[in-house]
Amino acid sequence: MQIRWGGGRIRGMKIKLSHKFEDIISLENLLEAWKEFLVGKRSRKDVQVFEASLMNNIFSLHYDLLYHRYQPGAYEAFKISDSKPRHIHKASIRDRLLHHAIYRNLYPFFDRTFISDSYSCRINKGTHKAINQFRKYFFKVSHNNTRNCWVLKGDIRKFFASIDHEVLLSILKEYISDQDILCLLEKIVKSFKIGIENKGLPLGNLTSQLFANVYLNKFDQFIKHKLKVKYYIRYADDFVLMSEDKELLKSQINLIKEFLFNDLKLELHPNKLFLSTVSSGVDFLGWVHFPSHRVLRGATRRRMFRRLKGNSKIESLNSYLGLLSHGNAKKLQRVVDRQKNELTQSVS
Repeated sequence: MQIRWGGGRIRGMKIKLSHKFEDIISLENLLEAWKEFLVGKRSRKDVQVFEASLMNNIFSLHYDLLYHRYQPGAYEAFKISDSKPRHIHKASIRDRLLHHAIYRNLYPFFDRTFISDSYSCRINKGTHKAINQFRKYFFKVSHNNTRNCWVLKGDIRKFFASIDHEVLLSILKEYISDQDILCLLEKIVKSFKIGIENKGLPLGNLTSQLFANVYLNKFDQFIKHKLKVKYYIRYADDFVLMSEDKELLKSQINLIKEFLFNDLKLELHPNKLFLSTVSSGVDFLGWVHFPSHRVLRGATRRRMFRRLKGNSKIESLNSYLGLLSHGNAKKLQRVVDRQKNELTQSVS
């Protein structure tokens, strides 16, 4: 007996992707993927060059995929300074179009397999919902701030660079039966050959965001169903566990380390593992959380002002005002508001 469920198929209790290779490589899907990829990129020279011969390029990609001739191209490497220096590897326009076509078919299916408290790179999730959930869980665990709420906070060391290709592909095989899809995904995964062999995903790929969540979904399921942690939040490779019981959280540290190492070939960052109460302040996702309020992390505040000095655009200022509205940062809001008003007046 087969039961279809959205983008998946259930045999017994195992959910399987029902999409076929042909769904991904179809001209219709490639055209829709191009429309999505194009948003915000029309002014870029390489995008304009590709679009000048759009149908020829799409037909060429379609037939290369259909006859299994497709091979990923080289990556363009560059650095950005976010919360820390990051190495970005950007694929060609052709490859990024294919990544969007794959993502359109795979994301809706895999999103159904993720826990609700995984917040990174998911529709209707994000950092703001994660920090709001942190607050809700704090009040539940602390019984409305009448008891101590202990938080175990962890971070996976060099996560994207440490993702093991074979482990990732074995996880994908648990959900995908179509061998052509698996072969295509393997080409994309193994197209990244920087650093240790058979390790790492490029930060610039849309597919990498999905693969990262698929990879760490194994960890999420372990936390929820093996350790039976009720109050748990993960955003990318940052995660927190909350409990009234400090000793219980301490006892789970080695279990977490063993699972990550044995099952996912990952390690906790030794300098980013903390066990503390919310009353003493918990640094999570750019904010330091306290029982009655949260304040912007010092490093986040300094980075924001550095960026504002070199990027005084209304869109950027509105973005920062949106960020600051989620915590206790009235003084910072006034500074940004003043800069926004000055910029508005100079334009008008």
